[in-house]
Amino acid sequence: MTVHEASQERLRILFKEFDNIYVSFSGGKDSGVLLNLCIDYIREHKLDRKIGVFHLDYEAQYKMTTDYVNETLEANADILEIYRCCVPFKVSTCTSMHENFWRPWEKSKQDIWVSPLPKDCYTETDFDFFKNNMWDYEFQEKFSLWYHKLKKAKKTACLVGIRTQESLNRWRAIHSDKNYKNYQGIKWTKEMFQDVYNAYPIFDFTTKDVWIANGKFNWTYNKLYDIFYMAGVGIEQQRVASPFLSTAQESLKMYRIIEPNTWGKLLSRVNGVNFTGIYGGTTAMGWQSIKLPAGHTWESYMYFLLSTLPEVTRANYFEKLSTSVTFWKEKGGVLSKETIEKLRTAGVKIEVKESTNYQTSKLPVIMDYIDEIDIAEAKEIPTYKRMCICIMKNDHLCKYMGFTLTKNEIAKRKNIMAKYQNLL
Repeated sequence: MTVHEASQERLRILFKEFDNIYVSFSGGKDSGVLLNLCIDYIREHKLDRKIGVFHLDYEAQYKMTTDYVNETLEANADILEIYRCCVPFKVSTCTSMHENFWRPWEKSKQDIWVSPLPKDCYTETDFDFFKNNMWDYEFQEKFSLWYHKLKKAKKTACLVGIRTQESLNRWRAIHSDKNYKNYQGIKWTKEMFQDVYNAYPIFDFTTKDVWIANGKFNWTYNKLYDIFYMAGVGIEQQRVASPFLSTAQESLKMYRIIEPNTWGKLLSRVNGVNFTGIYGGTTAMGWQSIKLPAGHTWESYMYFLLSTLPEVTRANYFEKLSTSVTFWKEKGGVLSKETIEKLRTAGVKIEVKESTNYQTSKLPVIMDYIDEIDIAEAKEIPTYKRMCICIMKNDHLCKYMGFTLTKNEIAKRKNIMAKYQNLL
């Protein structure tokens, strides 16, 4: 069975089991292929139903992306219910050491918006769940429940175009058995709320599969990818997401060439854009080729870097570091036997446990932070060098350290604080 045939079987299950379906559509290649698959499925099987399209409009993006989104939605308006959301939620940014977020469509900054507010869009006044301190990922989750209630649905499925090839976290979203339920044992689904599920029908597509599908079925796609290809950007590195994320630092400078008018607006929109556009992907932004200054260890250099930061930003990094140090000392990170042998050969003091609750052949390793280590698996090892790179990349979330957004921990902390508020 090809990945396309597998996706068709998954769509058959979804359209049979769920009376309410919507697609999360960003304008990128993966969500574009997923939306086209759904459109074709509805038309080919002559289904008497529509599907929703959830589009988070981030205001600051390539005009080519906006044009592609507009054309796709307009061309299929007969079978789509469109929810284009222009909301001032918090969005991560790695262009500034002082700010870890920015807000699209912030009313107080309307005079410097990168693009005008689209017609027929949904704003914060349309969503009773919106709060001013809400992040974009929180909004996406809450939207699914809001949409489920709006449609008075029995069962709702949000289709998301993530592929396990992209990252370990995406692989975990499909294959991990921890922390969530799925729908009737189907691994590529995840329960978000009661009767509301995320589904990942193209999780096993590779990047090549995406482009083969676009060519084979003559689907429309974001032509920005053609520009990237002609500029020599590899197909695995092409990104059309928010330009201020850490994954977009290297390509941010391309705005100056591809869309100079948009670039000019970005300069005044978010702090640090020009610096990142010039130095993104260089040692100035803390990539792996960074050299240790004379007279420093990586640990001492880390403390020096932290001393240059604003108090709130510094506290954020210290919290991440403390969490990581405790994790490696008490629980341990899972490493392969080959990596464990390399650590022992390098003289690193470690304690290897026999088993782990994770579904993996790797073994948990207890160890202290070390300065650095010159092995291929260095990104898996707790080193002060990795922390220095996070700081210099303005990686406030410490993704380079392997951190993900711990939504469950945040929720638990809020519940505990509320429970014991009277004791404070």
